[in-house]
Amino acid sequence: MLIPEYIAFYESPLGWMELKASAEQLHSARFVTTKGQQRLTPLLKDAQRQLQEYFVGKRKDFDLPLYLNGTAFQQSVWQQLRKLPYAETISYINLARTMGDEKATRAVAAANAKNQIALIVPCHRVIGSDGKPVGYAWEIWRKHWLLQHEQRNAEKGQLSLF
Repeated sequence: MLIPEYIAFYESPLGWMELKASAEQLHSARFVTTKGQQRLTPLLKDAQRQLQEYFVGKRKDFDLPLYLNGTAFQQSVWQQLRKLPYAETISYINLARTMGDEKATRAVAAANAKNQIALIVPCHRVIGSDGKPVGYAWEIWRKHWLLQHEQRNAEKGQLSLF
């Protein structure tokens, strides 16, 4: 396993985000309460830029090399999350169905909770079967905000035909 040697912080509308990376890959992006000392690399500067573009509504997808540290099952869940289109949601059970096993709903939810790359691996787009946002490791109010942010910006990008 590569050890993340570099660290950066990004001040988002939802609070500080801590970004950790090796020279080649982003290892984590998580919400923290305070900013610490930075050790920047071009990769982390690019991550900060892409986050800024996301929060101002100009970026819908992230293009960063990621190190996803987890079991084969967790990694497959995270890869499915990365395929979720901007501003679209999927329920935990439908995500499990997409992966071929409806009975794996709890395992999918557990893998979702272990995601260490908030926002960039969009676990916030997974919702309950009743259509409501539930279960977010970075606090549910952030999940609500992110879903609303994406919905607002997706609507801005649509052109009327009439």
